[in-house]
This record gives sequence, structure tokens and C-alpha cells, in this order.
Amino acid sequence: MGRYVALLRGVNVGKVRLAMADLRRVVGDLGHEDVKTYLQSGNVVFGSSVRDAEKLASGIEKALTDELKLTVPVLVRSARELAAVAGGNPYAEREDDPTRLLVGFLRTAPTKTAVAGLSVPGGENVAFTVSGRELYLHYPEGGYGRTKFTNAYVEKKLDVVGTTRNWKSVRSLAELAAA
Repeated sequence: MGRYVALLRGVNVGKVRLAMADLRRVVGDLGHEDVKTYLQSGNVVFGSSVRDAEKLASGIEKALTDELKLTVPVLVRSARELAAVAGGNPYAEREDDPTRLLVGFLRTAPTKTAVAGLSVPGGENVAFTVSGRELYLHYPEGGYGRTKFTNAYVEKKLDVVGTTRNWKSVRSLAELAAA
């Protein structure tokens, strides 16, 4: 049985409302085990015998639509993948404030052309590194709440669905998935 983390995009930060008890129930009803949510923003850790992350993601998406009438993109990473993300942040040693470090999780790796075209909006101080299906972000002068370099901006520029988590959440989810 493998351990996985499902990251739902845009839950409880805008118009899409989802109780974490409902999310746990939906994921558990799909046959997954030891289902736990983290915070209220659509993070769920679970065990599954299914080894295909895309199949896991599409199953959760479909169940949320069928049962709760919610259309929510779901991205899944294995415990091993999330541990690699938590251990591979190129900005972690430069920054003590976890609110200034984020990771954008992408459904697929963007094309080289899209990555080459990704730039920070004028006047902003943001460092970023695209590594496969992850986008490491560092906001040295402030947090994510004041930037135009948002998840929506990145999705548009890279032409790929994504969701962003702060560094504290990434580390906590990696620990939960490893347990």
C-alpha cells in the first residue's frame, strides 16, 4: 500500500466550499485507507493500493463531481515525490520565514518553451525555479498575498493546471504522508 497526497485547487479560498469531513468521506468511499486532511484548503493524505497518481486524481475529481457537484482539479503526489519536493527546495536555506516560500504543484511538466516564457511581473522581487512538475517560489520582500505572480498567472503562462502551497504546508504534508 502506497501513501499519497491529493492537493485540491481553489478549495475554501474562493467560491468553492468543501468541508474536510466530506473530503475524507469521499476519498475513503473510493476504497482508500487511513484518510487524513490537513488544514481547510483541500489537502488529503491517504493510503492506496492504486499506484497510478493520475488515476487517483481523476477518481477523486469524479467522486467530488458526482457526489458533491464540485468541479475541482486534483493533483496527486506520492509520499516519495512529496519528500523529494520538501528536500529539494533551492530557496529553503536562504529563507527563515516559511510564508515567503511556496511550491506550485503542476499537473504535468510544462514545455521548455513555456518555462522560458515565464517571467515575474514588472517591479516584483520573486525568484522561481521550475523542476519537473513543481515550481519553487521565493518571495523575499513579502508574502504571496501581495503579488501578481499567482497560481492563476502561472497556470496561464505555463498552460498547465496547478495549485500552490506554502512551505509549512508542504513540509507538514510530507511528514503526514511519511507516517
